[in-house]
Amino acid sequence: MIKRGFPPVLDKNTEILILGSLPGDESLRRRQYYGHPGNDFWRLVGNAIGESLQDMDYETRLETLKRNKIGLWDVFKTGRREGSQDSNIREEEINQFSILKEMAPELKLVCFNGKTSGKYEPILRAMGYKTKILPSSSGINRRNLKIRESEWEITLKR
Repeated sequence: MIKRGFPPVLDKNTEILILGSLPGDESLRRRQYYGHPGNDFWRLVGNAIGESLQDMDYETRLETLKRNKIGLWDVFKTGRREGSQDSNIREEEINQFSILKEMAPELKLVCFNGKTSGKYEPILRAMGYKTKILPSSSGINRRNLKIRESEWEITLKR
């Protein structure tokens, strides 16, 4: 089944962009980035910026990210995938990153949420951005929560 990602969440003030791979089934169903309650994304970012994002409704979460100059997007515009595992993504189409210079002229740091999106780090680095591959926010990695919290906090805290 071909799945389509969401438009970018960023603006002219965005300084940090977090790139995932492609929304999972629950996120697509809810039409929300990181919509699966088992994903630790909102807790990790909230911890790093000192906001309880997981306690907010989705629109307030996005507004809070923008206020903190953080944007969201995915590496893939579309991809064929059964289920939600990144390892099952096939026939992927990469998003058009050239629009970032215009849409987010203040963008300095591009973070990759996990290894799958991190494979595309050289593309963004070649565009002149500072880059960082973060440990995946997937709930599958929960045993390493303290390590993940530390890495996300060090990277996103300003």
